[in-house]
Amino acid sequence: MKKQTFTTIAALTGCTALAIHGINKLIFYTANLKDSLSDTSGSYYEWRFGRIYYKVYGSGSPLLLIHDLSASGSGHEWYKLVEDLSKSHTVYVLDLPGCGRSKKNNITYTNYIYVQLISDFIKNVIKHRTTVAATGLSSSFVIMACYTNEDLFDKLIFINPTNIKELALTPSKSTKTLKLLLECPLIGTLMYNMLTAKNMIEEAFEEDYYFDTSKIREEDISLYYESAHKHGAKSRFLLSSLKGRYLNLNIIHGLKEINHSMYLFYGEEYQPAKEALTDYLTYNPSIETFSIAETRYLPQLENPKAVLEQLHLVLES
Repeated sequence: MKKQTFTTIAALTGCTALAIHGINKLIFYTANLKDSLSDTSGSYYEWRFGRIYYKVYGSGSPLLLIHDLSASGSGHEWYKLVEDLSKSHTVYVLDLPGCGRSKKNNITYTNYIYVQLISDFIKNVIKHRTTVAATGLSSSFVIMACYTNEDLFDKLIFINPTNIKELALTPSKSTKTLKLLLECPLIGTLMYNMLTAKNMIEEAFEEDYYFDTSKIREEDISLYYESAHKHGAKSRFLLSSLKGRYLNLNIIHGLKEINHSMYLFYGEEYQPAKEALTDYLTYNPSIETFSIAETRYLPQLENPKAVLEQLHLVLES
């Protein structure tokens, strides 16, 4: 009887595992059906941690646009600005490691990887002193890259940078456990697919990214969803590192020491940005700030015209 029970449990376990595997495969397949990220006009930078997708627009002084670091993020974040900016600048837009069309590795992603990528990309691809604009968590990487390689950078522009107090949080037992769970092949992949489901991305757009939800485009949600599932199950390793707090770093020293012109854009309706603003100015009072009215986390998508107006003031000053 015991042997029969064990056999039944083993069979059910095997069937469950097969079912989860099948569900995961189906989700990744359907998420990529539109293939909106198959742009063949871009290029790849062969970097030591894998191929980095980027695209170049226009001509003039170099401007590097770096999207917010998230599982669903990509250079698509900037698409409403590049046509205008490329009239007077050589605009570089990339997909960060673990995002979009760039390589997604089975590794623990750390802040060092992104700090080094930004420096290497400017050295080896752009090859000129560069103005950089970055969103959210990516702003911290730009700050530390500039701190360690100041000659590579011109002006620094941050859009809703992550709060300094949040950046100071280090991995804990609970975040390490969550990271391990997300990295499990079957259950971790299923958890990832649940956390990056289309309805979760829609919720992020409605509650954080946009103030005026009537401006949200279905095409943008679909592309963010596809970006989160490009290259299959390896997509989960960036999210696991983010949840584990392995991308955090203390930027206070770097922020205080940088002498470059720095500008902070923030969504007027995004409360965390207002809290971050105070901290950034405390450590570097020379930072100039610009409020983008009636926007939240992604003003470059919600109100690109207002962002461009402020960007031109900064870039031409």
